Amino acid sequence: MRFDEHFLRGAVPGSSVLHGSFPDDPQFSVDTRLLQEGNIFIALEGERVDGHRFIPQAFESGAAGVLMAADKKDILNAIDARVLAKKLVMLVPDTLRALKRIAAAWRTQFEYPVIGITGSVGKTSTKQIVCNILDLHGMPYVASSGTQNTQIGASLNMLRMRDHHKMAIFEMGISKRGEMAKLAQLIKPTTAAITYIGHSHMEGLGSLVDIALEKRDIFKYFTENSIGIINGDQAILAQVGYSHPVIKFGSKTINQIQARKVNVGNKDITFMLKIYKQKYQVTLKQVHEGAVLNALAATAITQYLGVPHKTIVKGIEIPVHISGRFESLPIKGKRGTIINDCYNANPESMKAALLAFQHLEGGSHKVAVLGDMLELGVNSPFWHRQLGRFLRKVPSLNRVILVGNMVQWTRKTLPVGLPVEQVATWEDAVQLLEKELLDKSAVLVKGSRGMQLNKLVDHFTQAMR
Repeated sequence: MRFDEHFLRGAVPGSSVLHGSFPDDPQFSVDTRLLQEGNIFIALEGERVDGHRFIPQAFESGAAGVLMAADKKDILNAIDARVLAKKLVMLVPDTLRALKRIAAAWRTQFEYPVIGITGSVGKTSTKQIVCNILDLHGMPYVASSGTQNTQIGASLNMLRMRDHHKMAIFEMGISKRGEMAKLAQLIKPTTAAITYIGHSHMEGLGSLVDIALEKRDIFKYFTENSIGIINGDQAILAQVGYSHPVIKFGSKTINQIQARKVNVGNKDITFMLKIYKQKYQVTLKQVHEGAVLNALAATAITQYLGVPHKTIVKGIEIPVHISGRFESLPIKGKRGTIINDCYNANPESMKAALLAFQHLEGGSHKVAVLGDMLELGVNSPFWHRQLGRFLRKVPSLNRVILVGNMVQWTRKTLPVGLPVEQVATWEDAVQLLEKELLDKSAVLVKGSRGMQLNKLVDHFTQAMR
């Protein structure tokens, strides 16, 4: 099984090899900033940036070759011929289409289980828990890197599949209608899980019903041997007819995988895990209740794969640390903590983060920096008002700093007497927070990615990271 000229021509009609030889174990990159020596650089044409501009930089960084558009091969004339002579140069009609065709063709060579994970929240964490369990089980696998969950990210990760793996795990994310069907057609998961349906990317996906419909397209290309795994606590998923068997997880007794007697303390969460008829006591070393749901989804996936229950329990108890997901970081120069939860935000994840912040032990002075929740469509004012009302359930808060425009609606419904200030940008919020920080302060930072609150987190913590 080789990636060579024969494979390329079969996968991409109209492709050709200008010169160079194929590596024995090719790795691919679309970003020169992340490119490793020996990678093949794929020059994608984006809406604002054309990757072909970076071909010389890719070769300078040690790229072994390039996949580029045939009609742009004149770019090669500016590269030293002695350098170019040692590089593999593949020409295709369209690089994005070629990447997806190559990945799809590569995928067909493997018959081991391919797991797809989607949901409005919990995709990355669930994937990481599954990986922890498989590591303990000693099962070789390939998993999508970081949050690479688009068609481009999935394609790059599919090209990492090898014979020695026993399974592959792919995170699958969407923001527009029709995207999941295309992702499912590309990846062809043999088993897939939906963690949760929430109010996320509503501008591109529509109502909650529409979101569920789109997410369920992860099962679109299932065969008779495929298994779906769903959140059985959500009627929008559980009360639907499927043409394939499903495993349900959640807190309700209808689920095959259950969490019972959940107790959230100020340092950890305990619950009774029920895997069909077997029961196990579990302790998670965190206070974010979303971790329970992620653990259940990972349990459902791995028990179906035949992993022993005791290994599953050990695996879900391993702490999961993911940048931007309720990540605890020390504040530089102060005895305090910033909770970085600003990877993204929707109404459900915002509430879960605030409840976890309420449970969190430590911090004699608690501040929440909350940014706009984007892509909520015409109902955005409603959800931001609901956020203000929800803060009544976080009585330990000493102050709120609101960042953005839509949070003006949050300000109107805040609990009476809770000190609040609203600013337009993360830079403005930095100035306010600098005056607010005390020793032993605890700060929750959460908002949609477009609000760039990660830069505020970096300002106060980067020297410590």
